[in-house]
Amino acid sequence: MLLELIQGTEGGGLIIIQDSIHYSGRTLLMSFIKAALKRDEVVHLLAFELHEEELKHELGHSCLQRLKFHNAFHDPLGWNENPPFTVHQFITSELDSLLTSNQHSKPVTLVIDSFSFILRHLSPSAVCKTLQQLKKGGAVKTTLGLLHSDMHHRNMVGSICHLATSVLTVAPGHQCHEAVAKTIRRAKSGKISQAVERFSISDDMTVKVQSKPVPVGSGQGEAGDAEVDPTANLTFNLRLSDQERQAKEKLALPFVFSKEKKSALLRPVPGSGRILYEPDANDDYDQEDPDDDLDI
Repeated sequence: MLLELIQGTEGGGLIIIQDSIHYSGRTLLMSFIKAALKRDEVVHLLAFELHEEELKHELGHSCLQRLKFHNAFHDPLGWNENPPFTVHQFITSELDSLLTSNQHSKPVTLVIDSFSFILRHLSPSAVCKTLQQLKKGGAVKTTLGLLHSDMHHRNMVGSICHLATSVLTVAPGHQCHEAVAKTIRRAKSGKISQAVERFSISDDMTVKVQSKPVPVGSGQGEAGDAEVDPTANLTFNLRLSDQERQAKEKLALPFVFSKEKKSALLRPVPGSGRILYEPDANDDYDQEDPDDDLDI
């Protein structure tokens, strides 16, 4: 599933790479960029955390020449005059003007190197609105971004990821050169596919998957994905020992009758269960009309 997303066979949409302090997703982001350039797509990069020299080192000079680089690294808030790009330009009208400045018929991939920087300076609702409008189509085929999930509240991360077509959560693997990617893919039909894969990235930014995708919930994933026992740290015990279970089974409940008590209650007793009524002298009882006194 990871290779399908990198190769662009999944049909675009909004792809979010979630990383953390334990593992950086920047190298994987570079792999996506290089794969899109190899497909001869037009790639626009909004660079808030990436320096142009770093891109040249990672991707090579030839790739950088074909990349539409929008420098938001030096002046992201627009404090100087005529900044190349600022975080406040992350709105639909500005992005449409930016992406359609060069007329072309090739697919456009928009890459945001840090959703986290944008979320620090814009409201989550404004960011979600812009992403939703980009998702609807237009000039952009694929929107790809990196989100540092441990920098934000989980509700904010959930809101952004809820809009995504695909969410890649990366974590370190058991070996130093490997990593683990948990992929959640939402199809247009509404079907959700999940898989866990071990991968590595070579020096030329080529991703190699080390194991076949393991569907989440099959019990064959990484050890870190094992379900946590919710009763592990309780102050009371929810389980019974064999001795406690035997004592419980011998306990006579108050609402459960034994055979002896049930037979005693059901055994007929002479004179029991009868109602004797002796009419009073003042009773006006008509045998032919018993309800005469009801005044109906």
